[in-house]
Amino acid sequence: MAHEPEHEHDSGRGLALETAKPEAARPPLFQVLLLNDDFTPMDFVVEVLRTFFNLDQEQAVQVMLHVHTRGRGVCGVFTREVAETKVTHVNEYSRSHQHPLLCTMEKL
Repeated sequence: MAHEPEHEHDSGRGLALETAKPEAARPPLFQVLLLNDDFTPMDFVVEVLRTFFNLDQEQAVQVMLHVHTRGRGVCGVFTREVAETKVTHVNEYSRSHQHPLLCTMEKL
């Protein structure tokens, strides 16, 4: 008769094991930034912020002024795919309107 090690079976002691649920890792987040330049009109920057980042007029003006006075400003925080899409759309829109406004992203 083969002897089973004690830890392989429960001898009625009511031992309950809880299986651990793997935690889904949150995707990394990226902040989307506008960079200041000396040529893009402030009204155009506000338009971009309202159109592509759904900011209201007051929020858009605040971000635009931040970009203007500090050299760059955060438009929003998104997953990589969303951030990349917004950066591409803003840069294409700016170029199509002959403005050098540059949009970029940084990992948080």
